[in-house]
Amino acid sequence: MSKKVLCLLVACGVVLLTTALPVLAAAKSHDVKTEIVSVDAKAQTITIKDDKGASQTVKVLPSAMAALKDIKAGDHVMLTCQDNDKGEHEGVAAIKVEKKA
Repeated sequence: MSKKVLCLLVACGVVLLTTALPVLAAAKSHDVKTEIVSVDAKAQTITIKDDKGASQTVKVLPSAMAALKDIKAGDHVMLTCQDNDKGEHEGVAAIKVEKKA
């Protein structure tokens, strides 16, 4: 391998690392136990109800889209919500259905 190609590969690696690491480090997540009110796969959203009965519609991120086919209204689920570095909700990154007793 020539020195020019090797230098180019190293430079590309450095650029990728310096741009990707801050983005990865900024993403934070938290888990929320909730009930599904409705699912809209086309809009990529779910409506959930918290323990106080308040409903809200939240975006489902690509990493959790496959789980939409397994949930329905009334299901109790554990959502992993992804937040930005300011703590603002970005969307649901994972959905895990709770097993019924």
